[in-house]
Amino acid sequence: MLLAVDVGNTNIVLGVWSSDVLAAHWRIATEHRRMADEYAVLLRSLFEIENLEISDIDGAIICSVVPSVQEAFRVAIESFWGIDALIVPAGLNLGMEIDYSPPEAVGADRIANAVAAIDKYSVPAIVVDFGTATTLDAISARGAYVGGSIAPGLQISVDALFARTARLRPVPLEPPVCPIGADTTSSLQSGIIYGYAGLVDGLVERFQNVLGKNASVIGTGGLAPIVVPHTRTVGQVDLDLTLLGLRLLYDRNVDARSGARQDQSLA
Repeated sequence: MLLAVDVGNTNIVLGVWSSDVLAAHWRIATEHRRMADEYAVLLRSLFEIENLEISDIDGAIICSVVPSVQEAFRVAIESFWGIDALIVPAGLNLGMEIDYSPPEAVGADRIANAVAAIDKYSVPAIVVDFGTATTLDAISARGAYVGGSIAPGLQISVDALFARTARLRPVPLEPPVCPIGADTTSSLQSGIIYGYAGLVDGLVERFQNVLGKNASVIGTGGLAPIVVPHTRTVGQVDLDLTLLGLRLLYDRNVDARSGARQDQSLA
């Protein structure tokens, strides 16, 4: 079985793949000060909850936008399972071209999302990832990563609004009955939910003007279920997209990596 780890600024998503079946997955808060031993204990607890055998894990892959947490997970996996986890991208065979300057500036999670979108959906494609930041990634008709955009995420936008306004208080992130708010709560909900959906639609439509109107549009990330139902451009939500991309990247690279190690041992 394969352990796939996606380390984001706000959340960490973990998945266990048994061949091409996602046997279990979890979402936990990103804790920058947590040590490798603490992550090892956490992993054991998560496996016990799902009645998974720790010993069945024989591979691991990590994508991360938080270097310190990535290193803690890498050490935890190595000490716990004796596995040298693959790190995305770190010289891996991505199976796609990256037309971005410089290529190494593309976030590891965005690479995994693009790889999964190419495999699972038709291209051209647009991936909208609703995380700490909301990122849009564009994949061309020839299956190349050609760029994207980065916008402030929904939650940090909301946090900034309430932090900078003395008389406004947080409201539930849900749509109001009517887009024209009849009170402060519904006015805020209208601006937050419908306003953010409009931001996404505006960006997607601009991307489609370049890629083509037939581009598949996939939403992912923890906040996707809140926003996507109120957009007109995002066709589906796929919360496991990044984990799928990690499995595909692992499968694409593990044989070559094992072969290289074997050649070195024979030298």
